[in-house]
Amino acid sequence: MRYCSLGSGSRGNATVVQQGRMSLLVDCGFSRKNLVARLEQAQVDIQGLQGVLVTHEHGDHAKGVLTVCESFDVPFYTSFGTARKMGWLSHPLWHCIRGDEPLRIAGWDVMPVVVPHDAQEPLQFVIRNERGLVLGLLSDLGSLTAHLLHHYRACHGLQVEANHDVPLLRAGPYPPSLQARVAGQFGHLSNEQCADFLLRVRWSGLQHVSAGHISEKNNDRHLVRSCLAPVLDCRPDDVNLLEQDTVSDWYCLA
Repeated sequence: MRYCSLGSGSRGNATVVQQGRMSLLVDCGFSRKNLVARLEQAQVDIQGLQGVLVTHEHGDHAKGVLTVCESFDVPFYTSFGTARKMGWLSHPLWHCIRGDEPLRIAGWDVMPVVVPHDAQEPLQFVIRNERGLVLGLLSDLGSLTAHLLHHYRACHGLQVEANHDVPLLRAGPYPPSLQARVAGQFGHLSNEQCADFLLRVRWSGLQHVSAGHISEKNNDRHLVRSCLAPVLDCRPDDVNLLEQDTVSDWYCLA
């Protein structure tokens, strides 16, 4: 199993997971044209796409879902709350999923995990292949809960949010109300919260960690690296950071 980020940030998010010729997309915050171009750059055949998992309804995660799925006749999976917010409840390609109720898509077992975020029934995902390799995708949450830590403790690969640096957020351009939203319990993880998460779930079987959803206004990539490096026991330059406008390298789990 391998995975890569097609783009990560406030202007669009999508991650592709691949096993052989089959692929699974997590979120689609890009236009159809943009997504297809990014898949081509990653050398992924969209005809092998088995489904799209949608974490929540915010545009940077969901705005391209319908056009992509309708164009290629691909099913998409969301919570009831997300589908209701987006007006998808009667769509023939929509499948309802529930937190903590596993589902099977092609060769993957997917566990939807409930997270604290200011959306209607948001979910994140832990994906396991038939060989028992586990990928955890985690972003858009404002606080760590015992519930989600339980689900992310045995991952071989992790893609996690390091959205903001608290001092930069406080000194940045956002008005106080938006600062409070981002830093609140239903907002986004700070660099320090990301480091705390990794400290709690890191284990000997963890092969790859990448950090994303990095704010362009309220964070600095050097700060992310310096915060995460001690937890990952590596040099700051070796911390893998995802980018908004660049498809990442492939991360292979074996």
